Amino acid sequence: MGRLLALSLLGIALALLGERLLALRNRLKASREVESVDLPNCHLIKGIEAGSEDIDILPSGLAFFSVGLKCPGLHSFAPDKPGGILMMDLKEENPRALELRISRGFNLASFNPHGISTFIDSDDTVYLFVVNHPEFKNTVEIFKFEEEENSLLHLKTIKHELLPSVNDIIAVGPAHFYATNDHYFSDPFLKYLETYLNLHWTNVVYYSPNEVKVVAEGFDSANGINISPDKKYIYVADILAHEIHVLEKQPNMNLTQLKVLELDTLVDNISIDPSSGDILVGCHPNGQKLFVYDPNNPPSSEVLRIQNILSEKPTVTTVYANNGSILQGSSVASLYDRKLLIGTLYHRALYCEL
Repeated sequence: MGRLLALSLLGIALALLGERLLALRNRLKASREVESVDLPNCHLIKGIEAGSEDIDILPSGLAFFSVGLKCPGLHSFAPDKPGGILMMDLKEENPRALELRISRGFNLASFNPHGISTFIDSDDTVYLFVVNHPEFKNTVEIFKFEEEENSLLHLKTIKHELLPSVNDIIAVGPAHFYATNDHYFSDPFLKYLETYLNLHWTNVVYYSPNEVKVVAEGFDSANGINISPDKKYIYVADILAHEIHVLEKQPNMNLTQLKVLELDTLVDNISIDPSSGDILVGCHPNGQKLFVYDPNNPPSSEVLRIQNILSEKPTVTTVYANNGSILQGSSVASLYDRKLLIGTLYHRALYCEL
């Protein structure tokens, strides 16, 4: 009887593991291939060889790139080189990416930047918020951008128990932001277990000097985040659920879910077209290729444009797609004056004139 019970429990456990594995493959879109959608007038950006995970562009046309992200278990083309912040002036005829100097006292050797966001204060001071993973920990760094010197002055490092696995950030004040946690846990093994079991424990946190709180939760893996041009709505990408969530911002900074847009790809960072309010999303058509890197079968890239997301039937179009022969693992796409920048998790970056 005891052996029969043990055998039954083993069978149940194996069936559960098999079901979870199949579900994970579906969440990763492990069988999906992408057909190329090419853009004319594109070239790879010189100086970006190991990823440009996030990009943010000022109204003046200055674009900031977060480069050199490293995560446990993730491929890297420059594993021993610290990350950095690059800048490109899109108003120049032939813009180049230049690395910004960072003020003394900041630990450059462990700089591991992830999501970024800019905020322009009422006195025109530009702040750059950077999600940082020094030694695979989680902090948010706030810098002041000094344009005349092409440099960043480090102002503050933020750590908090409600920010255990920060992915992306949207600044809403000089020391105020919303941030996504892509996992509930910070321990690598528990992160893997959480993803495997599909617990839906990830969230969005609001941070200010006076208050820190969870304002939205229940995501599979909350990833990219941005804000609508009128500042009324927050957009959140749930990468493994293939969804964009539209949340309404309340006066107390809480978020109320308004709608969910389901897509057929792993959605990463979100950018807003300043001229139209359209949403641009850097996507991963096949997440298994992204996380299990094979140079002979590299991860593909995909950029989607979402128009009229608040309407009953938003329009979704593919702006760019590539099988990895040119660009591997697209994570972000940002547009300024018909100039499109596409960044990747750990590969190159693309500049296109539309």
